[in-house]
Formats: sequence, structure tokens, C-alpha cells
Amino acid sequence: MTVFAPTSLFDGEKVLAGAAVVVEGGRIAAVLESAPAGSVAVDGLLAPGFVDIQVNGGGGVLFNDVPSIESLRTITAAHRRFGVTGLMATLISDSRDKTRAATDAVSEAVAEDIAGVIGLHLEGPHLSEPRRGVHPAGKLRPLDDADLELLTTPRNFPLMMTLAPERVPPEDIAKLAAAGVRVSLGHTAADVDTVFRALDAGASCFTHLFNAMPPLESRNPGPVGAAFSRTDSWAGLILDGIHVHPASARAAFLAKTARKMILVSDAMATVGGPPDMSLFGETVHLTDGALRTPAGTLAGAHLDLSKAVHNAVSLIGASKANALRMATLTPAQFLGVEVDRGRIAPGARADFVLLDESLNAESVWIAGERVV
Repeated sequence: MTVFAPTSLFDGEKVLAGAAVVVEGGRIAAVLESAPAGSVAVDGLLAPGFVDIQVNGGGGVLFNDVPSIESLRTITAAHRRFGVTGLMATLISDSRDKTRAATDAVSEAVAEDIAGVIGLHLEGPHLSEPRRGVHPAGKLRPLDDADLELLTTPRNFPLMMTLAPERVPPEDIAKLAAAGVRVSLGHTAADVDTVFRALDAGASCFTHLFNAMPPLESRNPGPVGAAFSRTDSWAGLILDGIHVHPASARAAFLAKTARKMILVSDAMATVGGPPDMSLFGETVHLTDGALRTPAGTLAGAHLDLSKAVHNAVSLIGASKANALRMATLTPAQFLGVEVDRGRIAPGARADFVLLDESLNAESVWIAGERVV
């Protein structure tokens, strides 16, 4: 048994001063109001390990290139340095065979309890061609019976899927949701009524809000307007100061609140790796903090979740508690894993990140063991 006594503690909802955390067997046994004698003093703000629902790669590895358990080890290790103790490995639009390989890799990683792997996020391939971004047009396809069978098969991990509601009918969205798939709407040109029908059918989130979707207009609210008006939905946000203007990001934060807004990295292989990478045969280069193709299209993000949390405070004026919630408890609740992750409470995993005054990750613990 170990008792941690941090300077301050964020439990998933609020920041506490003077509290202590009792860890036993890799899980949290108790949270105490004050630290008993013999506690391990920790200088800084102790928070639950970050949860990132959109990670394409890291450490020089892109999950699409090699969807294997070895890739997952590399990617999770790269993001662990930035406080992420749980992530959704994300596969960009690709073939059905690549989807099966990704599913098998994540299933194996979860069965072996590879630290940091929560589940799989399939971003595509059932997306809108006009809003596909860097997703190759040749990889996009309609959802068919073979896809439905693969996606609705029982699995040992959370599955998230980004789709365009104009490409997938409400009855198929309902089948996915009924099978436990977290359906998120993105890379879409749909009008607001189409989006509402998808939400009513069981979709529950918006992927990287604002990006790869039409802008909000007074008489054509589109996906952004639907996200703002439906308080029952979650929304991911790439808060690097590049993908979304801070004023737009703050408007989204005020509309969704920290209980429904999720900070995502949309990280590519360059996070914790070299500044150049290959994406579907094109060289993507990091310049001034942005990853772009030779044509200038944004290709994911060079962002880690620790920086996103910092930006939530510095760019949109969120409190520390709200900034942290958007990277911990809120994504955990969206995925349905809040019993284990995203909070410091009895019974949860003893996965922690220690933050300095600027909310930069300094140390990380997984199952109570210091790993960074």
C-alpha cells in the first residue's frame, strides 16, 4: 500500500488541497482529506491520467501503416510522456482488411492489458467526399452488410466510429449504437435535419468539431449548430490554436461545457517522433506547429493532450478544473469507462499524471507505478 500526498489533487470534478490518495493493488483504495504520517509527498497537481479518444499515431508510428500490437506499444509510450494513460487507437479510412487487422490488434492489446490501450476509433471510411480532408477518396465507401457484421460483433473493448450521416442511414446508425458502438459524426456536409436524425438514431458525438464540416450560418446551422443546440451530445475539439480559432473554440466550450466537450489530440506519428511522416504516399511536414500535405491541407495534428489542457486555460479561459475534466472524466464517460478511468476515486485505476503550474506533464503513474 502507498499513500500519495500531492500539493493539490484533481479528482475528476474539482481541485482539492491537502488530500491524499491510498493506492493498493494498482487501484485507488481511498481518498483522504489529509495526509497521514508516512505518505509519499508529491510536489504538484496530481490528476487522473489523460484519456485521448483520437490518436492516429506517435513515436514515429502511424497506426494505419502497421496496425499491430507492437505499434500500439510505441504509440502509447510516446503519449505517456504527455500524461496520457488511456487512448483510442485511431484508424483513418482504409480497407476492410486493415480494419480487421486494427480490430485484432486492439483486441489483443486489451486482452494482454497493454498499458494505455482503451479501444479503437475508426475514423471513416463512411465519410463525405467533399469533406474528406486527407482521407483518400479511393478509400471511402458506403456502409454495407459486411461492415455492419464486423462492427456489431461483440468485442472486449470500446469501439468508436466517425461517419458522415448523409452516407449512413439512421437505421444503420441505430444498429451500430444498439451494439455499443460510440457513433460520432464528422467529415460531413450534412444539413442540420440529417444530423438531428442521426442523433435521434443513436449518434452521440461530433468528431473534431468545426473541422471537416460546414460552418455555422444563421439559416443553415449544419453540424456545428446541431452540436451547439443538442446538449445531450459530446464534441471533440482540437485545441492547438491552428485547427480552430480561439474565439470559436470558446463559443463551443460555453455551449457544450466541460461536461460534454472533449479535448482530443488527433495526434499523428510526429508526436514524440520525427517532424516528417508519410501519409498514403504523400510526405507530411511539420511547419510552425501544423502538419500539412504538399497541397497545404491539414493532416491531423502535432498536438499532445498536456498542451491541449494548457491551451484550454490560456486560449479559451477555462478554469484548471474544467480544462482537466475535458481530458479526463468527460472522455471516460463518453466511452463508458469512467469506473476505471478519468477520476481519482475508490475503485478506479491508479493511473495519474503530475502537472506543474502551467499544466505540463512532469510524471506519470500507471497502476500505481511511476513510469515517466
